[in-house]
Formats: sequence, C-alpha cells, structure tokens
Amino acid sequence: MLTAAEAAGFDALLTTDHNIRYQQNLSKRVIAVVVLSKGSWPLIRKKLSETAAAVDAATASSYAEVEIPVDPDSGSY
Repeated sequence: MLTAAEAAGFDALLTTDHNIRYQQNLSKRVIAVVVLSKGSWPLIRKKLSETAAAVDAATASSYAEVEIPVDPDSGSY
C-alpha cells in the first residue's frame, strides 16, 4: 500500500491502521503517515482542523497520530 501510494506521488497517507508503524519500516519511506485514532466520520468531522494540521506538518517518513475522542452523546465509537 505505501509503495503504491509513493509511486502515485502521494506525500501522505491518512489511515486508521494503528499497527502500520509496527508492520512497516517507515524510516526509509518518502511518504508520511498520519493515523486517526477512530474511524467514525461523525467523530473525525469534529477534528478536521487537527487532522489537517497533522497532514500539513507531515514530512517524508514522519509518523503522527491524531486523537479522535469518543463522543458519549452521539453513540459513535
């Protein structure tokens, strides 16, 4: 997946795969990886500015996590 994304010219990968940093050697990658802690769109939507900031700050072979808190009122996890 990362090789294909790099070959296609992507600078960053946005994912919810928490294990990617353990499954891939990111130090030799050109692409940056940003991991969201939750995959629920209603929750992610509330953290778009934080997500955009993490993507904007990403550099080659960097890894960042964006915490998407659970909203107890919405029932989304």
